[in-house]
Amino acid sequence: MATPHPSVSAAPAARASLDAESGEWLRALRGSRAERQAAIERLHALLLRIARNEVNRRSARLSVTGPELDDLAHQAAHDALLAITAKIDDFRGESRFTTWAYKFVILEVSAKIGRHFWRDPGVRLEAEDWERLPDRFGFDPAKESEWRDLLAALRRAVEEELTERQRRIFVALVLTGVPLDALAIEMGSNRNAIYKTLFDARRKLRAVLTANGYMNDDISRRP
Repeated sequence: MATPHPSVSAAPAARASLDAESGEWLRALRGSRAERQAAIERLHALLLRIARNEVNRRSARLSVTGPELDDLAHQAAHDALLAITAKIDDFRGESRFTTWAYKFVILEVSAKIGRHFWRDPGVRLEAEDWERLPDRFGFDPAKESEWRDLLAALRRAVEEELTERQRRIFVALVLTGVPLDALAIEMGSNRNAIYKTLFDARRKLRAVLTANGYMNDDISRRP
């Protein structure tokens, strides 16, 4: 099923001056049955190429590869195509048609990956996960004693000072690299609300670390 999109108006929206390529896309998609079918096939091929590139770029965060990963790309391209053709009259020419279409398929990829990811989210870090953080953040091995104390303090603060929601969002986004769109889908929220919670969590953690001498006051005052 495609990601829900607002309904379209019957009349085309006022448009900026179209570039030649965008104008040809619109003409073909509104053309004869044969022209429209050919344009849809070209558009699907374009969307599928974009979707494949995107799922491959994000594949390191998923537990799927090969045919299953490609299936996600096909689903995203198909649903993006449905959304684009349904909203064709909303295209205002403020960007190239292909740029406009790109946003639809990226949204669908995010939705598909989000639903797949949360089958087994694993957002709670175990002891061995904390041990991997120095490599993830590129800490200097020569200063191991310093960052080990900092990580221990950070772990205590995450587990003891954050609310359940703050902890879930902080661990998911900052520590395990869950895609933001995936987290928003799972939590039934939106990007702005997730960002606000993350901001509050990071501010709380800075305050705790500063109070315990792990950060200075100037850093703790930064957003």
